[in-house]
Amino acid sequence: MKNEMRLLLAICVIAGGSVAAQAAVPPQGVSKDEIVLGSIQDLSGPTAGFGKQLRAGMLLRVAEINEQGGINGRKVNLVVEDSGYDPKKAVLAAQKLVNKDKIFAMVGHFGTAQNNAAMPIQFEKNVFNFFPITGAREMYEPAHRLKYAFAVSYYDQIRDFLPRLVKEKSAKKVCVIYQDDEFGLEVARGGEAGLKTVGMEFVEKTSFKRGATDFSSQVARMKAAGCDLVVLGTIIRETIGTIAEGRKSGFNPTYLGASAAYTDLIHKLGGKAMDGMYAVMGSMNPYVDDASPKVAFWANKYKTKFGEDPSVFSVYGYYIIDTFATAAQKAGGTLTTESFIKAMDSTTVPQDMFGSPQMTFSPTKRLGSALSRLSQLQDARWVVVQDYPKVQ
Repeated sequence: MKNEMRLLLAICVIAGGSVAAQAAVPPQGVSKDEIVLGSIQDLSGPTAGFGKQLRAGMLLRVAEINEQGGINGRKVNLVVEDSGYDPKKAVLAAQKLVNKDKIFAMVGHFGTAQNNAAMPIQFEKNVFNFFPITGAREMYEPAHRLKYAFAVSYYDQIRDFLPRLVKEKSAKKVCVIYQDDEFGLEVARGGEAGLKTVGMEFVEKTSFKRGATDFSSQVARMKAAGCDLVVLGTIIRETIGTIAEGRKSGFNPTYLGASAAYTDLIHKLGGKAMDGMYAVMGSMNPYVDDASPKVAFWANKYKTKFGEDPSVFSVYGYYIIDTFATAAQKAGGTLTTESFIKAMDSTTVPQDMFGSPQMTFSPTKRLGSALSRLSQLQDARWVVVQDYPKVQ
């Protein structure tokens, strides 16, 4: 009996030591000197303008962090892969980042369909999906311990602001043009929900395939329907193409886009014809001559480093890395998946110089804030016309 007790005690000691050893092993992507982060951007496809700005914004903050000694002594290594805005390529990129580069977290991954395709690969290896660049509800619903989102859903953006604009403009016939995928459908669904609150429906719904360049038939359909307000489930060139085609044909309704269309590239590439367009947004597009000295200093620093003016997507990239670093620093020297979650769920992220709203998280709240604003292009410059209301 005594021998059996000794054997049992020995087994418990060995098992306890094994558990302790496993607990002491850091998660993938974390070593004594480094934290490896991954990001998937469109660097060669139809939204490459966004991808390059996002990457630059992230790299600027990474450089600052590393120059200041890193996060609790660990330097940040950001590995960026190109999806070409193709979900299949995003899967391949995610497999590389997760299995070969051994990233700790995926940060700022761009695109709705791309994120939905990549998340299962990440979650299988306990890799965070941190602040993806998409307003899809799947980024925080259902709540998941490895999901953290900062972008208000496209659905809520349009649902909240469309009825306000309908009343302000006394619109009688509302149409929607949308990209035929998860992104565009969310915009359209939000529009349907918003119109329902004012007893209306879309009089025309028209879509296009991802990557389309000709929108003449869609514009003709909306013009024939007599639309006086058009919801845009569009990004860069689709926004420009739709509005430009409308102006050319004498079709000049009020245009409302989601945050995916809130970018300096609209007025830089589309010119004066884009004036008057509305878009829902959170962070403000930075201008080098901004009235805020802090924003102007940051914008000039960015321009000096990258040779071009920053955009709101540059801000997103910078903000994402900054927020990750704040939580990782708070997690302490022993950075693990659990310590990072504990830090994020107990941190209040304050409103920043770009106007991003204050954010909080919890085990059941994976979207930092449900606030957004409305801006309009006036003389080739985005101007806030309605400040933060609460999304109902």
